[in-house]
Amino acid sequence: MRTTLDIPDSLLRQLKSKAALEGTTLKALVLELVDHGLKARDVLAASTPPRRSRLPSLSAGHALAIEPLSNAALFELLDDGDGHEA
Repeated sequence: MRTTLDIPDSLLRQLKSKAALEGTTLKALVLELVDHGLKARDVLAASTPPRRSRLPSLSAGHALAIEPLSNAALFELLDDGDGHEA
Protein backbone atom coordinates (compact mmCIF):
# COMPACT_ATOMS: atom_id res chain seq x y z
CA MET A 1 0.00 0.00 0.00
CA ARG A 2 1.25 3.47 -0.80
CA THR A 3 0.87 6.45 1.47
CA THR A 4 2.22 9.96 1.71
CA LEU A 5 3.98 11.29 4.78
CA ASP A 6 5.17 14.80 5.49
CA ILE A 7 8.58 14.38 7.08
CA PRO A 8 10.50 17.47 8.23
CA ASP A 9 13.62 18.13 6.13
CA SER A 10 16.02 17.67 9.04
CA LEU A 11 14.52 14.27 9.92
CA LEU A 12 14.54 13.17 6.28
CA ARG A 13 18.25 14.06 6.03
CA GLN A 14 18.94 11.95 9.14
CA LEU A 15 16.98 9.02 7.72
CA LYS A 16 18.76 9.19 4.35
CA SER A 17 22.13 9.41 6.06
CA LYS A 18 21.38 6.45 8.33
CA ALA A 19 20.12 4.39 5.39
CA ALA A 20 23.29 5.14 3.41
CA LEU A 21 25.54 4.26 6.36
CA GLU A 22 23.68 0.96 6.84
CA GLY A 23 23.69 0.18 3.11
CA THR A 24 19.92 -0.03 2.87
CA THR A 25 17.16 1.94 1.21
CA LEU A 26 15.19 4.75 2.79
CA LYS A 27 12.02 2.69 2.36
CA ALA A 28 13.50 -0.37 4.09
CA LEU A 29 14.86 1.72 6.96
CA VAL A 30 11.55 3.53 7.54
CA LEU A 31 9.61 0.24 7.50
CA GLU A 32 12.09 -1.29 9.95
CA LEU A 33 11.86 1.68 12.31
CA VAL A 34 8.04 1.74 12.18
CA ASP A 35 7.88 -2.00 12.83
CA HIS A 36 10.36 -1.69 15.71
CA GLY A 37 8.39 1.21 17.19
CA LEU A 38 5.09 -0.66 17.06
CA LYS A 39 6.57 -3.76 18.68
CA ALA A 40 8.24 -1.70 21.42
CA ARG A 41 4.94 0.05 22.10
CA ASP A 42 3.11 -3.31 22.37
CA VAL A 43 5.74 -4.61 24.81
CA LEU A 44 5.50 -1.43 26.87
CA ALA A 45 1.69 -1.59 26.95
CA ALA A 46 1.78 -5.25 28.03
CA SER A 47 4.29 -4.61 30.82
CA THR A 48 2.70 -1.43 32.17
CA PRO A 49 -0.10 -1.92 34.68
CA PRO A 50 -3.30 -0.10 33.85
CA ARG A 51 -3.39 3.48 35.09
CA ARG A 52 -5.52 4.08 38.12
CA SER A 53 -7.53 7.14 38.73
CA ARG A 54 -5.96 9.58 41.15
CA LEU A 55 -9.37 10.32 42.57
CA PRO A 56 -10.41 8.39 45.67
CA SER A 57 -13.23 5.95 45.20
CA LEU A 58 -15.81 5.19 47.80
CA SER A 59 -17.33 1.76 47.55
CA ALA A 60 -19.99 0.14 49.70
CA GLY A 61 -18.50 -0.96 52.98
CA HIS A 62 -15.68 1.55 52.76
CA ALA A 63 -17.70 4.75 52.84
CA LEU A 64 -16.62 7.44 55.25
CA ALA A 65 -18.98 8.21 58.08
CA ILE A 66 -19.88 11.87 57.70
CA GLU A 67 -22.15 13.39 60.30
CA PRO A 68 -24.79 15.72 58.89
CA LEU A 69 -24.51 19.36 59.97
CA SER A 70 -27.41 21.57 60.91
CA ASN A 71 -27.91 24.92 59.18
CA ALA A 72 -26.71 26.66 62.33
CA ALA A 73 -23.50 24.59 62.34
CA LEU A 74 -22.92 25.35 58.66
CA PHE A 75 -23.40 29.10 59.22
CA GLU A 76 -20.97 28.92 62.15
CA LEU A 77 -18.35 27.30 59.93
CA LEU A 78 -18.86 29.90 57.21
CA ASP A 79 -18.78 32.86 59.58
CA ASP A 80 -15.33 34.45 59.50
CA GLY A 81 -15.61 35.83 63.04
CA ASP A 82 -16.62 39.40 62.25
CA GLY A 83 -20.29 38.71 61.72
CA HIS A 84 -19.90 38.52 57.94
CA GLU A 85 -19.95 35.38 55.88
CA ALA A 86 -16.71 34.38 54.22
